[in-house]
Amino acid sequence: MASALMGFTKGPAVSAPASRGPATPAAAATNHDLRRQVHAILATGVAGVGAEVMSPSGRRHAFAGTPREGRFRIGSLTKTFTAVVALQLADLKLDTPVRHWLPEVARDITVRDLLRHTSRLLDPKIPALTSAEGYQAERLRSYTPEQLAGAALRLGRAPEKWSYANTNYLLTAMIIERITGRSWATEITDRIIRPLDLDATSAPEESPFVPGPHARGWASFGTETPLDVTLLNPSMAVGSGALISSVRDLSVFYAALLGGKLLTPARLAEMTATVPASGIGIEGARYGLGLAELPLPGGGSFFSHFGELLGYHAWAGVTADGSRTAVVYVTGDVTAATMGTMSSLIEDGVGGTR
Repeated sequence: MASALMGFTKGPAVSAPASRGPATPAAAATNHDLRRQVHAILATGVAGVGAEVMSPSGRRHAFAGTPREGRFRIGSLTKTFTAVVALQLADLKLDTPVRHWLPEVARDITVRDLLRHTSRLLDPKIPALTSAEGYQAERLRSYTPEQLAGAALRLGRAPEKWSYANTNYLLTAMIIERITGRSWATEITDRIIRPLDLDATSAPEESPFVPGPHARGWASFGTETPLDVTLLNPSMAVGSGALISSVRDLSVFYAALLGGKLLTPARLAEMTATVPASGIGIEGARYGLGLAELPLPGGGSFFSHFGELLGYHAWAGVTADGSRTAVVYVTGDVTAATMGTMSSLIEDGVGGTR
C-alpha cells in the first residue's frame, strides 16, 4: 500500500518506550530488535504496524504508521474475551446442549462445541465485509443476533469436524445474555474491562467509530484501490469480533488470563485443553476454548489468537504461565509475507529469554 495512505489520527510515526534511567545494552538491543521487526512488517506493504512485548524484564513497544497506544478493531481476539465471560458463569455447563438455552438451535451441539469450533456451523455472508460496493452500501447497517443466528442456521453444515465459524461465538454471546439477563457488551465490560483497567478497550455495540487515537483501517477488496474502511457498524460481529482495544490492553488481558486472574484453575484448564485444528493453516495447531495453541520453532508451544475485522489485523501470543506476551496489529491488506513477519515477532516475543 502506498505510503501516502499511512494516515493516523495522532502520535508519532515510529516510537519506542521512553527509558527510566540509563538503558542497559541488553534493553537497548531488545528495543532495537522490536523496532526492526515492526519495520519488517511495514515493508510487506501494510499501512501501519503497532506492537508490544511484555516479559519479566519489562515492556517494549514500537509503532510505525500508527499512533502510540492507538486503538484498533481486534476482530477474533474478541473470542477469547467471550470465552472468558462464558467460563465465569457458574450456571453454564460446557456439555449442556445449546438448545437448553437457545431452543431455536435445533441441532445436537453443546456449548463446548461452540467455544471449540466443533459445531460445524457456518457463517452467513456479510456484504459490508466482502466488497467495496457492499461496504459503501451497508457499512452502517445494524444486525440483531437473532437475524444473524437465523441466517446461519438456514445454511448447511461444514464437512470438517473442526471448522472455524463466527456463528459459534454469536450464539455464545446470546447464551450469556439468556443466563445473565444483561447484554454481552455489559458483561464483557463489567467482568473484564473494568476489573483489569483496560482503558483503551470497549464493546462498541452499534457505534461505527473507533474512539480515541487510532490508525485508519484500509481494505482493497481485491482491487488496486485501497478504501478507508475505518467507519463500520460492528453489530455483525457481536461475541465474535466486535471489540476495540490496544496492544497494551491486550497484553494485560492475556497475561491476566493465563496468569490465573480471570478464571478458576479448573475453568482455565478446560480453556487450555486443546484438540487438533488443521483448519488454522499452521502445522501442529490446536484449539481450546477461545484460544489456539501453536508450536514454537525451537520446541514447546504458546497460546494465541489471530483476529481481523475489515482493515485491521491483530495477533496475540502468551506463554502458558502468562509471564510473556506479544501483541502486534497492522492496518491495511495482509499478504503471506505480512503474516510470516507477524508470526516471527510473536514467536520471538513469547519464546525469548529476556
